[in-house]
Amino acid sequence: MSEIKIGDHVTAIYKTGKYAGEVTDIRPEHYLVRILAVLKHPMQGDLHNPREAEVSFFHERRALAFREQANIPRKMVKPLDGGMPDYQESLREAVTHFKEPLEKDSSPWAIASLKCIESLEKDYFK
Repeated sequence: MSEIKIGDHVTAIYKTGKYAGEVTDIRPEHYLVRILAVLKHPMQGDLHNPREAEVSFFHERRALAFREQANIPRKMVKPLDGGMPDYQESLREAVTHFKEPLEKDSSPWAIASLKCIESLEKDYFK
């Protein structure tokens, strides 16, 4: 496997979302990645109780913003195959891909997640 360098385009998994971006710094156990596209929207709710609606606080989880930088563990960063997607288009696709199964699911988690993602959509696509 080739070594990742500053300036390389990569995919990065951060919490439950997946992103494409550019490495801006290399740290002992992390890469600092500038987010340039959203490949998978983060899951909604409590990360410690996935797919559960009956939790003390149901978190609305935003995707990382365009050009936001995140420290991502080295094992969660891989070279990007292909070109860099447009941020807004990739975010719209990731939201749509996240929503479609929720609309067919009547579980309490799906209903709560759908409310969160619809709220986020209003902010994302003003």
